[in-house]
Amino acid sequence: MNNSFRPNVIDVEASGFGATSYPIEVGIALENGGRYCSLIKPMEGWDHWDETAQELHGIKRSHLMKHGKDVDVVCRELNELLDGETVYSDAWVVDKPWLDTLYRAAKMEPTYDIRPIEAVQTECQHENWDKVRQSMIAELGLQRHRASADAFLIQVIFMRTQEYCEIEYDTSEKIYQAG
Repeated sequence: MNNSFRPNVIDVEASGFGATSYPIEVGIALENGGRYCSLIKPMEGWDHWDETAQELHGIKRSHLMKHGKDVDVVCRELNELLDGETVYSDAWVVDKPWLDTLYRAAKMEPTYDIRPIEAVQTECQHENWDKVRQSMIAELGLQRHRASADAFLIQVIFMRTQEYCEIEYDTSEKIYQAG
């Protein structure tokens, strides 16, 4: 069967979990194997900071202020990298609003589309996602909860569940044809 599809995947880390949170890092795993990651310098008025979120991603606000890129620079880079493409998120319900916040702050529009990863998953992939995720975290030795590492992990999980489900499909087709 082998209908391999490697999606562009995006992940966003944020200052917290609520409506007043904002994006602080964006990472992408591209279908061609490339990657992108950028810290985002908080805008004036972006004051919400959740220590629990910081414990997860390990990024200090002071580090962002010193090393983060301005929102317009990040938006331009994302638009150049993803122009006309579709990018997928496993947390679309939060990543999309954070990206909207980023683009509003830059007074720009994205030149790409963002969709939930579930939009391209098969039922088999969805059913096996968590099991494959745990094995991939162990296999890849991923320790950091950061945007680029998470985007890469999501992409790898998608590819592995796709391979697994193709094998399952091929096996069940052979059994059906033999029966």
